[in-house]
Amino acid sequence: MNNSVLKQVLKPALLLAAFALVGVLLLDTVNRYTLQRIEANERNALMRQLMQVVDKNSHDNDLLHDSAVLPGKLFHSSSDVTIYRARKQGRPSAAIFVTTTDKGYKGSIQIVIGIRMDRSISGVRVVRHNETPGLGDKMELQKSPWVLDFDNTSLQQPALSQWAVKRDGGYFDQFTGATITPRAIVGAVRDVLLWSNEDNHLLSVFSLPTTVGNPSEASDRAVKAEMENAQ
Repeated sequence: MNNSVLKQVLKPALLLAAFALVGVLLLDTVNRYTLQRIEANERNALMRQLMQVVDKNSHDNDLLHDSAVLPGKLFHSSSDVTIYRARKQGRPSAAIFVTTTDKGYKGSIQIVIGIRMDRSISGVRVVRHNETPGLGDKMELQKSPWVLDFDNTSLQQPALSQWAVKRDGGYFDQFTGATITPRAIVGAVRDVLLWSNEDNHLLSVFSLPTTVGNPSEASDRAVKAEMENAQ
């Protein structure tokens, strides 16, 4: 093969290789940029969730960089429980639990629960569920104020024996035509409160190793659910 023929063969091959290299570099750049945007959106979504169940003036630390994970069995949760810790001037002020109950009518329900250091509830939100629209979905704040009934409650107000839906002789309303869903949520919140009221459990959470950069499966699902609901 003479030089002219060789040049005719190599030139398009080199051009093709160059285009391929440029394409790979562009794709990598776009993927990196997209990944950064997704991660930022997930952090923002999670932060919005947390701020719904804790007073913004109750802490001055970065909640997303102050978390711990405990086994779900401690709370009768079907997934590991991620706990975000709120501190004010270095002192514990509240803990936010991401827990999951599998006792919903149509499966698991994921709940975010804020608990102050006096063991009272600062807020509760349901962030993921598969309950029936128009019936079981009334635990969503956009559909009903029912979930606000948990605000400022504790194991003393109402009494522990009243931590059930009214149909079971308790304090909390059930939904018209749907009792299983609110019963599951009340039970999950009660279980977190019970654990938090034992000995120094709540305070000990603030001494656990931080899980920055390694969020639990529970918090991952909570983020995705919040983002889906926002779309």
